[in-house]
Amino acid sequence: MDPALDTWDFSSPLISLWINRFYIYLGFAFGFSLWICFQIVIRKQNKNSPEKTTPKASQNLMTNGYISHPKKEVFVSGVKIFYGSQTGTAKGFATILAEALSSLNLPVAMINLKDYDPDDRLIEEVTSKNVCAFLVATYTDGQPPESAAWFCKWLEEAANDFRFGKTYLKGMRYAVFGLGNSVYLSHFNTVGKNVDKWLWMLGAHRVMTRGEGDGNVVKSKHGSVEADFTAWKTKFISRLQALRKGERKHCGGNCKKGKCESNQRGSEVAEPGSHVQEELPHRDAEDEEPFGSTNEEESDTEDHLSSNPVIDVEDLGKIMDQREKEQLEGETSAIRSTVKSEASERRAMITPALREALTKQGYQLIGSHSGVKLCRWTKSMLRGRGGCYKHTFYGIESHRCMETTPSLACANKCVFCWRHHTNPVGTEWRWKMDQPEMILKEAIENHQNMIKQFKGVPGVKEERFEEGMTVKHCALSLVGEPIMYPEINKFLKLLHECKISSFLVTNAQFPAEIRDLKPVTQLYVSVDASTKDSLKKIDRPLFRDFWQRFLDSLKALAAKQQRTVYRLTLVKAWNVDELQAYAELVSLGNPDFIEVKGVTYCGESSASSLTMANVPWHEEVVRFVCELVDLIPDYEVACEHEHSNCLLIAHKKFKIGREWWTWIDYSRFQELIQEYEDSGGSKTFSAKDYMAKTPHWALFGANERGFDPKDTRYQRKNKSKDISGC
Repeated sequence: MDPALDTWDFSSPLISLWINRFYIYLGFAFGFSLWICFQIVIRKQNKNSPEKTTPKASQNLMTNGYISHPKKEVFVSGVKIFYGSQTGTAKGFATILAEALSSLNLPVAMINLKDYDPDDRLIEEVTSKNVCAFLVATYTDGQPPESAAWFCKWLEEAANDFRFGKTYLKGMRYAVFGLGNSVYLSHFNTVGKNVDKWLWMLGAHRVMTRGEGDGNVVKSKHGSVEADFTAWKTKFISRLQALRKGERKHCGGNCKKGKCESNQRGSEVAEPGSHVQEELPHRDAEDEEPFGSTNEEESDTEDHLSSNPVIDVEDLGKIMDQREKEQLEGETSAIRSTVKSEASERRAMITPALREALTKQGYQLIGSHSGVKLCRWTKSMLRGRGGCYKHTFYGIESHRCMETTPSLACANKCVFCWRHHTNPVGTEWRWKMDQPEMILKEAIENHQNMIKQFKGVPGVKEERFEEGMTVKHCALSLVGEPIMYPEINKFLKLLHECKISSFLVTNAQFPAEIRDLKPVTQLYVSVDASTKDSLKKIDRPLFRDFWQRFLDSLKALAAKQQRTVYRLTLVKAWNVDELQAYAELVSLGNPDFIEVKGVTYCGESSASSLTMANVPWHEEVVRFVCELVDLIPDYEVACEHEHSNCLLIAHKKFKIGREWWTWIDYSRFQELIQEYEDSGGSKTFSAKDYMAKTPHWALFGANERGFDPKDTRYQRKNKSKDISGC
């Protein structure tokens, strides 16, 4: 072998070139590896340390429910302790709780429910970040103490009124401790349970389980009512401490990353995708806790109310809630059997299911087919906050007006019915009949009892409370068709003998009864549409010949000599484009007045397809009225009540000179009706015989827009909730 081939000549230019290239490549590889390691370390450090964000980035984080600044949010700004006490025990507990809370350095307020106006102030707790503690006792027969009677009454009505809705108090946080005695087993802690339930139904958030103090030392959990309260107080304070720290809990990870609807602003930076839920006003597992031995939330919420079981005459059980339908299956079968086998036997109109449904809605039921209810305008005028549009148009004193009906049954199923069809329907009277004397007597007594509940309520004017105890007007316009009652004329006569004016509303399906009706202060006919198709769509009448009955009812109205009114309810996209047809109906009945009102939205219901889109604005109602008046030359726009979205068109015979006389001289009417009765009906009278001058503030175009300047206009703070209902 050639020795030259066994040796390397590193001085060779070719060998030197390859060696240099090798070191260059090795340097590049080493540098790239160092750069990768450096990036990995940096990323790990950024992940484990607070991220610095630009203002724009911080804004994006907050939009997704995260907070990039270290400032701690206040989860509890204070505690309000409400108490309702009869013997002083609840008040004493409230004082003890207030003293114990002083260690938390939180503002604490003690409030006697007697001095608290829930209508004005309870909604404030939705955004206040307070925690409200309710200490309420149960008194005789399961009733609240006198100091808490009005609060409990208001809360019950609101919870069962679909106009408030189940989100009315969403955001409010509360806890309840009830005081009772298990010796009275059927009424044990009834008030505490109810307050807890009603707040829950309105959307408030229960921060802890309801406490129940038992005055029966034998059965008390901790040996006495004082010990029961002490145990609840300790848990309550612990709960407050957790809320102040912004206690967090995992939502379960079942929602979309970064979009957990329960996720609230926290005090630390949250990593995107880490589903975290704050202990703020949201329903959790504890919120689903039953109130008693059964899950009362399921049966007492607004949805249950709107679908509460009602046994209709024509279609038994069609709108029953499924669960209660099963429970009442035997009763329904029995009723059907009775109808078939004993057709001649009369039965009560108010079934147990109907009684439950209407009682929840605030009705005081009378006998077997009548009812009375306190109108919200009655409550409003008692407090100096204005009356209804009948006060503006006709001078009714709303705080002295009784709303009642001698018949809860109706021949229509109108889509805008406020009661969601929780009343029976029928085309003729087929039930037991109570005597008119009994109905009127109990109606007045029940009305007065409801007025009495306002004694001492904050804001109620003493002079109006005293006046309200004497009924001066009767609006026969509650749920149902009052003219169906066979003794309606006798009932009206009794009203007039008591010096009570009568305002009767009929649905224009009983023309014979309208012709036979004796004089009333003012007779209304509901004209909900002007064509056969739209009337069928809106009123959903039971009569097959409903259109002819409707026209005959208007003709019968034209023959009346006393005051007559068409009541038009405007429903957008349903009946607002029928101007010419309405004008023709006006010429048919020749009414003295035409009330035009926008429909009131009453919440979702399986019985109605109406939505807020069907509710016209006040300006739209004004435009409709002005266009209608152009087609009926004998009429002009007279009055306006903006609060009720309602206007009054009046016949020109009520305009003397340049002044309107749409109001009623009620004393003169009572004199005229007495002369009519004394003469056996031969001495009749007309609408012009008892008219009175309309005040300037009630006229269309006035600055007051129909609001009586003697009262104070009240704007509800939660403007998103429309509970006008009148």
